[in-house]
Amino acid sequence: MGAMADSDRTVDFGFEKVAAADKAERVRAVFASVAGKYDVMNDLMSFGAHRLWKHFALSLTGLRPGQRALDVAGGTGDLAAGLLRQVGKSGRVVLSDINPAMLEIGRDRLLDLGFVGNVECIAADAERLPFEDNAFDCVTIGFGLRNVTDKAAALKSMHRVLKPGGQLLVLEFSTPVAPGLKPIYDAYSFKVLPLLGGLIAKDSGSYRYLAESIRMHPNQETLLEMLRAAGFLQARYHNLSGGIVAVHRGFKI
Repeated sequence: MGAMADSDRTVDFGFEKVAAADKAERVRAVFASVAGKYDVMNDLMSFGAHRLWKHFALSLTGLRPGQRALDVAGGTGDLAAGLLRQVGKSGRVVLSDINPAMLEIGRDRLLDLGFVGNVECIAADAERLPFEDNAFDCVTIGFGLRNVTDKAAALKSMHRVLKPGGQLLVLEFSTPVAPGLKPIYDAYSFKVLPLLGGLIAKDSGSYRYLAESIRMHPNQETLLEMLRAAGFLQARYHNLSGGIVAVHRGFKI
């Protein structure tokens, strides 16, 4: 039996099932809709904590001046800006995203911050990264993996473009582990988030999808196994904010 065609295979789009071939376009539409208010909503939704989560992820890169880094699904450029500070003028950072609207905001923001010459913004699908093998010292993906249709393919693609000795960092919403946190988090996600999305971004549906997509994302241990299956060694994770968010990391040897 051959592999099932994308038109026949169904995947999760939040709590909905959609044809695999349609998911990327549906996700693109969500982020095109919210791109203009994305950063404001991140601050509101997380009470500013997303900045601390990103700061922690960046503290793990081990990057040195002159090295090369790739931020996949990098959206509005938060992680890319941090990576650029780490690699310095002699280094290079590529900001990639599948969504042109998000990528444009990211590019403008990096320009406003004064980063020119050593940053490139490229529209790219995480499952099929258009870069050479062994090209980057570090690859990051922040809050993007759960929106990818084929997560295993994306992890393999990111492994391929890493240099031997290079590291992948996956910052993503995960499964709360702190006692008593889950019911509070669920109530917030499914009642408050869509309300905020409707008020601020004029799009409650997209924020309902974001809450659902977090619930459908693999938990900490499952994602750890996926990293190992993609070839990453010394794979481990760090829970942040009681497991609401986790940073998974692994090395290419």
